[in-house]
Amino acid sequence: MNDCPKILIADDEQECIDFVYAALEGGLYEIISAHDGEEAFNIAQQEKPNLIILDVQMPKQDGFQVFSQLRNDDGLADIPVIMLTGIGERTGIKTSSSDMAGYLGSEPEAYIDKPIEPAILRQTVNRLLKK
Repeated sequence: MNDCPKILIADDEQECIDFVYAALEGGLYEIISAHDGEEAFNIAQQEKPNLIILDVQMPKQDGFQVFSQLRNDDGLADIPVIMLTGIGERTGIKTSSSDMAGYLGSEPEAYIDKPIEPAILRQTVNRLLKK
């Protein structure tokens, strides 16, 4: 049995999944991945990860929809969520966790813009998993 915290990374871009995996590599975490929102929610239900990293823009269901589903599921509602997006870089419009709370009715534990700074990602993951 693996005692490492389990992290679900949900992003439709394999390069982003690979980047996050590399940034968190070192045997401290068990990393699982999903390539669309529907798959992410299904894997979260099956695997009950300790942390979920969700891209905002994904096929089938976007990160906002998945986040809402997670918060409305009694078995998944307490899992910390980091939201990722590249919208700010492409549009110049920045979004915060509190902005998302206004939109979603709940606030994710963290929000990180792409391109992802590896040190910030590691610090955020460690803080949320209390390492």
